[in-house]
Amino acid sequence: MKPWEFWIDVGGTFTDCIACSPEDDLVPLKVLSSAVTKGQVQQVVGTDRLVDLARTSDPADFWVGYPLRCLDRDGHPLLEATVTAFDVATGRLTIDQVLPDSIQPGTTYELVSPEEAPILAIRHVLSLQLDEPIPEVSVRLGTTRGTNALLTREGARTALVTTNGFADVPLIGNQDRPRLFDLVIRKPEPLFERVIEVNERIDADGNVLSSPQLQDVQQELQAARDDGIDSVAICLLHSFANSDHEEQIETAARAAGFTEVSRSSRLSPLIKIVSRTDTTLVDAYLNPILRQYVTRLRDSLGGSSLKIMTSAGGLVDADRFVGKDSILSGPAGGVIGFSRVAERAGFDRSIGFDMGGTSTDVSRYDGSYEREFETTKAGVRIVSPMLAIETVAAGGGSICEFDGVKLAVGPASAGADPGPACYGRGGPLTVTDLNVHLGRILPDHFPFPLDTDAVASRLEALCGRIAESPMGRRYTPTELAEGFLQIAIANMVRAIRNISVARGYDPADYVLVTFGGAGGQHACSIARELGIRDVLVHPYAGILSAYGMGLADVRRFAERSVLRPYDDQTLGNLETIFTELETGATDEVRAEGIPDERIGEPRRTLEIRYLGVEAAIPVPCPVDGDYAGRYHELHQQLYGYAHDGRPLEVTAARVEVVGTTADPPLETSTAVTRSPEPAETTTSVFDGRDRDTNVFLRDDLNPGDRFDGPAIVCESTSTVVVEPGYSAEITERDEVLIRQDAGEQAVAEVSTEADPVMLEIFNNLFASIAEQMGLTLQKTSFSTNVKERLDFSCAIFSASGDLVVNAPHIPVHLGAMSETVKRILADNPDMSPGDVFVTNDPYRGGSHLPDVTVVTPVHHVEDGRLLFFTASRAHHAEIGGIVPGSMPPFSRNLGEEGVLIRNFRLVDQGTSREDALRELLSSGDHPSRNVAENLADVSAQVAANNSGVVQLGRLVQRYSLEVVEAYMGHIQRAASEKMRLALEAIPDGNYSRTDQLDNGSVIAVAISISGDTAEVDFAGTGQVMDSNLNANRAIVTAACLYVFRCLINEDIPLNSGVLEPVTIHLPECLLNPPEQSDPSRSAAVVGGNVETSQRVVDTLLGALGVAAASQGTMNNLTFGDETFGYYETICGGAGATPDANGTDAIHTHMTNTRLTDVEVIERRYPVRVHEFSIRTGSGGEGRFRGGDGIVRRIEFLRRLSVSILSERRGPSAPFGLDGGKPGQVGHNLLRPADGSDEQDLGGKVQLDISPGDVLTILTPGGGGVGEPGDQD
Repeated sequence: MKPWEFWIDVGGTFTDCIACSPEDDLVPLKVLSSAVTKGQVQQVVGTDRLVDLARTSDPADFWVGYPLRCLDRDGHPLLEATVTAFDVATGRLTIDQVLPDSIQPGTTYELVSPEEAPILAIRHVLSLQLDEPIPEVSVRLGTTRGTNALLTREGARTALVTTNGFADVPLIGNQDRPRLFDLVIRKPEPLFERVIEVNERIDADGNVLSSPQLQDVQQELQAARDDGIDSVAICLLHSFANSDHEEQIETAARAAGFTEVSRSSRLSPLIKIVSRTDTTLVDAYLNPILRQYVTRLRDSLGGSSLKIMTSAGGLVDADRFVGKDSILSGPAGGVIGFSRVAERAGFDRSIGFDMGGTSTDVSRYDGSYEREFETTKAGVRIVSPMLAIETVAAGGGSICEFDGVKLAVGPASAGADPGPACYGRGGPLTVTDLNVHLGRILPDHFPFPLDTDAVASRLEALCGRIAESPMGRRYTPTELAEGFLQIAIANMVRAIRNISVARGYDPADYVLVTFGGAGGQHACSIARELGIRDVLVHPYAGILSAYGMGLADVRRFAERSVLRPYDDQTLGNLETIFTELETGATDEVRAEGIPDERIGEPRRTLEIRYLGVEAAIPVPCPVDGDYAGRYHELHQQLYGYAHDGRPLEVTAARVEVVGTTADPPLETSTAVTRSPEPAETTTSVFDGRDRDTNVFLRDDLNPGDRFDGPAIVCESTSTVVVEPGYSAEITERDEVLIRQDAGEQAVAEVSTEADPVMLEIFNNLFASIAEQMGLTLQKTSFSTNVKERLDFSCAIFSASGDLVVNAPHIPVHLGAMSETVKRILADNPDMSPGDVFVTNDPYRGGSHLPDVTVVTPVHHVEDGRLLFFTASRAHHAEIGGIVPGSMPPFSRNLGEEGVLIRNFRLVDQGTSREDALRELLSSGDHPSRNVAENLADVSAQVAANNSGVVQLGRLVQRYSLEVVEAYMGHIQRAASEKMRLALEAIPDGNYSRTDQLDNGSVIAVAISISGDTAEVDFAGTGQVMDSNLNANRAIVTAACLYVFRCLINEDIPLNSGVLEPVTIHLPECLLNPPEQSDPSRSAAVVGGNVETSQRVVDTLLGALGVAAASQGTMNNLTFGDETFGYYETICGGAGATPDANGTDAIHTHMTNTRLTDVEVIERRYPVRVHEFSIRTGSGGEGRFRGGDGIVRRIEFLRRLSVSILSERRGPSAPFGLDGGKPGQVGHNLLRPADGSDEQDLGGKVQLDISPGDVLTILTPGGGGVGEPGDQD
C-alpha cells in the first residue's frame, strides 16, 4: 500500500496542506505558518481546565504535551503551561498549572507546536500525538522561507570572495537608481558583511593572466570562519569561461571549515559579473537558513521522502534544495496548479490570477511554462530558471486612500494586524472592506464577525474629505467603494497585460484561473477588462498552490555559456555541449529516485540573438533543427520584424530534463443539468445599482448546476462573485466555470467631468501605454545604448504638444520632448495622417545631436483632425561629428558635433522616406559612422510610437474620444494641483544660488516662492561659450521639471501640469544661446545636455535647500576606432539631504542609464577593466554625509581614440549645505604604457591611446549637509 502523501505550501501567514490517503482520498487543512493554533476560552472548569468548543473537531488526545499560553488584550502572556489531557468530546484542555483569576471566558490562548507548521499539519491529519513517531510518508513542499529571509535580510553571515578590484560590484550594480524622483536614494541592503579580494585574473576567453596565492586566500578564509562567518560566495571575473580558480578557492574554503560554499561557475556559468555575483550571494546567504529548516523537518519525518518545489516549477530532494532556487518556491506551486487544472478542464491556454491579502501574482501558460532566466527579486539580480510571475501590490488588505487630489489603492497593506476596517481592530479602509460594503462579502458567511459600521464610517469620512478638496466631487459611500474597486481592478489588469499583451499574446485567447483568498471576488471584473470570456474556479482554489505541489514533476536545468557565431562549426560543437549537459541533468533526475521509464527526452534550447544586439531569445529545438529559422519567427512575433540576412550569435545552450511523478487521481461526477435553489437572496451593488443576488453554498452545489449572475458562492476559504452579464455552471470535476454572456462590449459610460476615480484609472492607462512603448523600443532597437543602458524615453502628448505622461526613463529627455513636439507642430501646419517626423535639433526642443526624437502625430480616422502625439527619444551611439561616438570634448559649434536632423519628415502620408534619411546621415563634413544602426534604431522608435498609437486607439474605442481628450487635460491639472500644494509647503520668499562650471562660467538662479506659485530666474548666468557646455531652453525646462517634481514626495505622473504654477525666465546666456540657421554658426551643446544639465539641477536644489550637490557630471567616456564606438556614462556620489546621507555610486538627477557589465565590455571590446570600486571617502563630511564616487580603471589593448567629457574636476567641488563639506572633485588619470609618470588629463580630453595605457576615472562625491560634528 502506498504511503500518505502531503502536498504543502508554507506561506508567510498560513500553511496550506492537502493530504492524499493511500486510498486517494484528499483531505485539505490550513494551519498558521507560525505553528501556533489560536483559540478563545469559553469556560473555565476548576483550577486547571479550559473549554473551547472549537477544539471538538481536533483528533482525540491530540494536544497532550503541547505548550499553551494565555494572552491579555495586548498580546502579553498571562500564563505559560503544558497540556496534560485533552477531551475532544467537550473541547476541554487540562494543563499542568493553576489558572490565575485573570483568565476568564473570552481570554485568547495559543497552542504552540515545538515543530514546524508542516509537521503540525501532518500530525493533525494522521491523528498523531506529539510523542508518537510519524510513519513513512511522502511530503512535497513549497516554502517562502528563503523569500522571507531575503526580504527581511535575515540570512546567514556571508563572505564574498572575488577578483581584486571588484569587491564593490554588488554594491554598485548597474548604477541606476530604482525611483527616478527620490532625492533620498535607497539601495537594497547588501547580503555580505566581508569581502576577500583575490589577486588572480582570467581574461574574457578563459586564459589565465595571473593565478591566486591559495595559501593567502585560505588564511583569510580561516580568519572569516573564526569570526563566525557561516557561508562563502565565490565569484571571480570571467569564471564562466574558466572555473579553475573558483574551484581551487572552493577547496580552500572547505579546508578552512566552511560547509556552505556557493561557487558562481557551478550555479550560473553565464556571462555578466553583476548578476552572477548577486546570484551566488543569494545562494550563500540563504543556504544555511534553508538547511536548518530542512534539518528540523527531517528530524520529525525520519526516513520519509521530502521534496521541495523550486522557483522553476520542479521538485527536488530537500537535501539538494538551494538558496538561488528558493525565491518562488511557494508561488511556483500555484502556477503548476492553475495550469494543470486548466488543462484537465480542457483549456490549453490559461492565465493564473492569485490574489491574496497583500499582493496579487499573475502568470501565463500556453502548453509550456514561461520562464525567466534573469530577474530581480527583493532588489537582487538572480540568474536562475524561474517561472515568470508578475506581482502587483494589490490584495484584499490593500489600503484605499485619498491624498487631497487623487485616489489610490495600495501599495500599502493593512496586513493581518490590524487588518481591514471590518475586522474591528481599528484598521484602515481596504479592498476587503469595499466588497463588504457592496454586499459581495457576506458577514454571515465569514469565519468571524465583521464590523460593517467601521467600514461605513471610513467611507463617509473619505466622502467628506473629497467633497472639501479641490476636486469638489460629492460621492456617496457606495459610489466611492465602487470607484476604489475599479482602481484596484485596473492595477491588477495592468499586471496581466505585462505578462500577455507586452509579450505579444492576447489575453482574450486564455481562460482566467482564479485562486487565492480574494481572487474569486474580482475575477469577473478582471476578465471583462481583458476581454476574457471564461473564468475557472477550482474546488481547492483557496489552497491551489498546495494542490500544485501534488501535480508537479521533478525538473532539472543545465546550461553553459557559448558566445559564438551561429554557423556550422558552432552547431557541430554544440552537439558535444548538449550531450554533456543532458547527461548531467538526467543523472540528477535519476538521483531523485525517478526510474528511467519516467524520464522524458531532454529538451534543448539555444539562446540566440543578432550579432551586436544584447537581448537573446530562447529558441526551443525545432522539429527540423532549424534554430535560425525559428529564431526569426519568434523575433517577428515578439518585435514585429526580423532581419533574415543579419548574422546570429549563440549566447548559451540549455537543457531541461523532466522526470514525471504519479498524477493524483482526477475525480469526476456525472453532470445533471439543473437550476439549484439559492440558500438565500441578498442585495449587492453592481454598476451603481442595487441588485437582488442569489447566494449559494459551495457544498450544496453539484455537477451540472447552472445559474446566472449576479450570484455569490460562499466557500470555507473564499467567496466567488458571479457578476451580472455572467453565468456559472458546476463542471463534472466540481469546478465553478463562469462564462460571459454573448454580446458586444459597449463603450464605457464615463463623463468628461473630472472624477477622482477615473483620474487614477486614466493615470494608469496612459502610463501603461508609455511603458509598453518603452518595452517595444528596448526590444526592437539594435544599439547597446537603448537595449542595455536604457538611454531612451517614451511619452504621450496632447494635440497642443503638452506632455501628458511619460514612462519613467531619462529625466533630461522629459520636459525637452514637449518643446520638440511643439516645434514640429509649429513648423508643419500641413501635417497629415500617416506622417512621422525625426529631429535632433537642439534649437527646436532637442537636447544634443545624439538624442534623436521620432514624433508620430495621431489623427482622427474620419475627419483627419489632430488628436495626440506619441514620441520617443533615444541616444544614438554615433551621429557623426569630429570624434567617434559623437561626444566631442572640444567641439566649438553644432556642425562639429554631428549630423543635424531638422524637422525631417520620415514618413509622408504613409510613404517611407528612409532613403532620404540615409542620405542625410551620410552627408556633410562629419557624417555618421554607422548609418545602418541609426536607421535600425529610428525604425525601432517608429515601432514604439506605433504601439502607442494602437493602444491610444483602443482607449478611444473603449471610452470615446471626448473622454480620452478630457482626461489628458484632467491629469495635467491634477499634477498642477499637486505642485501647488508642494509649493505652499515652502515658506514664501526668495531663494538663490550660484555655481561655477570648471571653466569659471557662472550658473545663477533665483527662485521666488509666493503662495502656490514659483518664478525661476536665471539672470546673471554667464554668456554663451565657445565650448560645448551651452545648454538650451529645452534642457533647462527639463531640469526645472525634474527639480519641482522631486518636491512632490509621492507617485504622480510627470507631465506639463507640474510646471503650470512655475514661470521660467531665461535670458540669452549659456543656458539659452540664440538659434542660427547654419549649424557651423550655432553654439555647441553636446556637453550642455549631459554636464550643464546636472549643474543646473544641483543649483536649483541647493537654492531651495533640499539637497547638497551631487557629483554634477555624467562622466562621459567614449572610445573606439574606425570599426566600432563605445560610449558610457559613469556614476558618482549623490548629495546628502537635510535628513539622510547621500548614496554611494549611483546615477543622479538628469540621467539614469545603466553601465555595461565589465565582462560584456571585455568580451566585446579591446579593453581590460582592472578596478571598479567605490571611491571611499570622496563624499563630503557633514551631519549627513555625501555619497562616495567610484573608481573605474581601464587598460586599452590596442590603439584607440578616447574622449572624456566631464565636469567637477575642479576648482568648483560639489557643494555642501548648512556647514556640510563639499564632495571631492573627480580626476581623469592616464598611466602610459611606456612607464612615464601618470598624468591628470583634466575634465575634457580627446587623445589617441596606445596599447597598455591605463585610464583611471575617479568620479566626484556628493556634498554633505550640516556641520560634521553634529552627527546623531
